Amino acid sequence: MKRYLYLAAGTFLMAAAYKSIYQSVGMVTGGFSGIGVIVNRVTGGVWAGGVPLWITNVTLNVPLFIAAFYIEGKEFIKNTVTGAVLLTLYLAVLPAVPVDAADYLLAAGGAACGAGIGLVLKSGFTTGGTDMLGVLLHRFFRQYALASIIQVLDMAVIIAGVLVFGMSVSLYAIIAVYVTALVTDTVLEGTKQARAVWIISDKNEQIASVVMEKMHRGITRFPASGVYTQQEKSVLLCVVSIKQIPYLKEIVMEIDENSFLIVGDVREVMGNGFVQKLQ
Repeated sequence: MKRYLYLAAGTFLMAAAYKSIYQSVGMVTGGFSGIGVIVNRVTGGVWAGGVPLWITNVTLNVPLFIAAFYIEGKEFIKNTVTGAVLLTLYLAVLPAVPVDAADYLLAAGGAACGAGIGLVLKSGFTTGGTDMLGVLLHRFFRQYALASIIQVLDMAVIIAGVLVFGMSVSLYAIIAVYVTALVTDTVLEGTKQARAVWIISDKNEQIASVVMEKMHRGITRFPASGVYTQQEKSVLLCVVSIKQIPYLKEIVMEIDENSFLIVGDVREVMGNGFVQKLQ
């Protein structure tokens, strides 16, 4: 049930961003929905209000799904059909609420779309589009990375948007793409960031004892040897929250001011004291 709730909320946010923000201000951020925004604008003279986004989405996705079925099989598309149908449904029934082309609303469009994409990916579903097309093309162009193929497809759509809507709006679209990616990562990985700290010291035992006692964090010890000094040492690894970094540094420096610390970003942490299970 949680997966379907994520999917429903995610596709709703995506559709709302496309119809009320991207379409109203003429922003093309790639994907089939970006093509829909272009088609909507260029067909305005022959179709009252232009061809709706949902019609373009269906027109592009149906042959793609048929091709994917014959090339990859039904297992490949089963988690995509639901997301694509739900997104198309939202695009068809949600009313377009045009917004003023204010800078902060352009960024908000990326935030809404990014949150929607993050929820969809978190649900385990996808919505088809250029991502699926990229997967199919990758089958025939193995020499290129899948991510590169998808980027080229989206870039081609954005360039087409430049030709239709001009450079100014398209530059804002690039900002929206960045915001979308940033928010998507935040939704998928959460806001509880952590840091991995590697500690090299001659007083590792004392440091480990104090850290475990005062910070209640576990530590892992690895055997190591210095290439220059030819001395056998041990290296401590400790994962802590960002807020604990200053306290950890203080502890280490008080015990051994000649210690060597390496602090690195951690994308995700699961285990005791952090995330207990996949959300």
